[in-house]
Formats: sequence, C-alpha cells, structure tokens
Amino acid sequence: MDTENPVIRLCADGMGAEAAGETERAVRLFDQAWQRANDDYEACVAAHYLARHQPTPQTRLHWNSVCLDRADAVGDERVAAFYPSLHANLGRCHRELGDDTSAARHFRLAAEHLATLPPGPYADWLRYAVAEGLRDTGAVVRTTGEHRVAAVLAQLCDCQDLRSLALLLPAYVGHVGTAADHERLALAARQLHAEARLSGPAREQLEDAIDVLSGSPGSRRDHTSPDRRNI
Repeated sequence: MDTENPVIRLCADGMGAEAAGETERAVRLFDQAWQRANDDYEACVAAHYLARHQPTPQTRLHWNSVCLDRADAVGDERVAAFYPSLHANLGRCHRELGDDTSAARHFRLAAEHLATLPPGPYADWLRYAVAEGLRDTGAVVRTTGEHRVAAVLAQLCDCQDLRSLALLLPAYVGHVGTAADHERLALAARQLHAEARLSGPAREQLEDAIDVLSGSPGSRRDHTSPDRRNI
C-alpha cells in the first residue's frame, strides 16, 4: 500500500490506535478515511476497517458488502489479496445472521482465493478460519480418512506430543476440501509414520489413517518407505 496516500495513512493511524486500545479514536480515523476516499480503491480500504468496528452483524455485513463492491470495481492486482479475507468476513456475517447457505458460498469463494496470499502466519490463520467456516456450514464434510487422523490427534494431545502435533495438525485444521489439501494431509501422516515416533494405539491409528487416506488398505510398507528414504 502507498503509505503516502492520505487515506491509507489515516487507516494506518487507525490501526495504531486499535493496537493502543483507543477504539473510539480508531473508528474516527477510519470514518475520516471513508469520507476522504476519492476512488474505489481508497473506499475499499476504508470500508474494510470500518466493517471491523460495527456493533451488529447487519452493519458488519453492510460494510463488508460495500468493501467487496468497491474491490470488484477496482478489479486489478491491488485488491487481489483482499478477497480471501473479504469473503471470510462476509461468511461470518451471514453465519451470525443464520444464513448458512450464503455463508457457505462466501467461505467457498474465500477458499478459492487463498492462493493469492503470500505464505506466512496470516495466510495460515485465515486458511484455518475458512476451513472452519466450510465445515460449520456443511460446505465441506470430513472424510473417513480425516476422522481417522482426528483420532490420532486426540492421542497426541493426550500425551502432549507437541512435535508430532506440529507436523500433523496444520494439514488437518487447514483442510478446505481440495485434492491438494487431501494430499498434504496424507503426506504429513506418512512423514510422521516414517519418523517412527509413535507406539501402541497411536501408531496403529496413524497406520489406519494412512491406509484410508491413500485408498489402499494394507499398503503401509509401500507408501511409507519412500518417506523413510528421504529422512
């Protein structure tokens, strides 16, 4: 963003006020940004921040819808990375208002735009939020393989195996229903199995999950040995 732009600068000052706990001042700055916006891009940015401070789902829905309309009007690379968050916010608003059909549509659109975000904590956090929205609205249903992974994760939580959780949990929580996500989860499970860290029921559950995720029961040796060679 162009920090020399007066509208963007007002929004940046508003974010600073947010961080300092000065909510009322932040809202005033975002409102000033909206009032001073001269084009769709500036209005899109200001509307995004105004939406964050609305008191009701209806007004949050309104301002997020305004933000989406302005982003569509801009239609270039400046707003490309806005869409995952925009649609996720709209999905949450519709959920709060009891409209799961509209919510699911926006969570699906958010998932389709996740690739526009650069890798990092923000992208990961938003992916987790979108995946949760998809599941909660029934847009994505856990597969049998994912349920088997959930059983493994429960075991890892019980024994506080943080290292194993760190490998398997992100692929599970961030699954938005794509084939790439399925493969990412299967790969994480195979990598964990290849380390031979688990024993007893946890290992058996992991092997069962790998069989189901791979779609070939009884083939554990075949699909874990390549991972062993790479460690």
